[in-house]
Amino acid sequence: MSAAILDKHQRPLRDLRISVTDRCNFRCVYCMPKEVFGAKFHFLPKKELLTFDELHRAAQIFGRLGVSKVRITGGEPLMRQDLDVLISQLSEVEAVQDIAMTTNGYLLTREKAQALKDAGLKRVTISLDALSDSIFQAINDVSVPVSRILSAIDAATAVGLKPIKVNMVVKRDVNDGQIIPMARHFRHSGVVLRFIEYMDVGNTNGWRLDDVVSAQEILLTLQEEWDLEPMAPSQPGEVARRFRYRDGGGEIGIIASVTQPFCQHCSRIRLSPEGQIYTCLFGSEGFDLRRLLRDETVNDPQIIQALTALWSGRLDQYSLLRSQMTSSSPKVEMSHIGG
Repeated sequence: MSAAILDKHQRPLRDLRISVTDRCNFRCVYCMPKEVFGAKFHFLPKKELLTFDELHRAAQIFGRLGVSKVRITGGEPLMRQDLDVLISQLSEVEAVQDIAMTTNGYLLTREKAQALKDAGLKRVTISLDALSDSIFQAINDVSVPVSRILSAIDAATAVGLKPIKVNMVVKRDVNDGQIIPMARHFRHSGVVLRFIEYMDVGNTNGWRLDDVVSAQEILLTLQEEWDLEPMAPSQPGEVARRFRYRDGGGEIGIIASVTQPFCQHCSRIRLSPEGQIYTCLFGSEGFDLRRLLRDETVNDPQIIQALTALWSGRLDQYSLLRSQMTSSSPKVEMSHIGG
């Protein structure tokens, strides 16, 4: 393995997020609103997507640059056919010690969960923004009931994908009243519930600062019901602040990208479905890795050199500088490169 590379803020490269598709079967209002991603929206044609072999090669290259963790995202990653084949290929990369996936859970049956685990998937994060059907369906905007997602969580639990994390994006006057019901449901379950501040990712979700329920508000709401104590990070660069119930009910996490930015510890790089690399979730311009992967005259050492230069020149710290940015600044959509 090559020596660790550091960016301009001395942040190492450890985590690779691979978005395998820009398609999703939900139309969540904070991510893929129907007004934009409707019937006439043009998603990427299959020929433009990186193949599994190309993704395997990319993971091997990133492994030589220090990446040890890979997370599969989307869009909705389970809409990519034969995803277990890709997981199997990624599990063969010696440097990669951890493979996880973020999913909305709709397609995560017991059979699918078992196939993914057998292929080498270690962990899964499932999105669920409310326990109330009316609120959750208003958010996903395709009438998917809560029971469908709870079944996916049960399936992941049954096959031993753990720890299972559940992500809840909290938006004021939409689902902030679900903080306590969600916490109560997942206490003592072994599932780690994580509350996420509503973020200004992309340009289509109509983000306003007034809609953000801050981490402090979320924590105070929880503390009115239960006694919580902080926990140490489980690993360097962890984005969630961890808390545990003093009565042994498990733990929760709070991800505060807006009010408590964690840019100074960010070790993530993102690969879009068509092979564009983004060094920040809020990035606007990608680096074309697909062109290099498909150019037969370019070898792995040359790609490593190009990626080393890319990361070494990285200055990204959008969340820390958010107040200095304009809301109209172009940003890649979260549905395109994952959260």
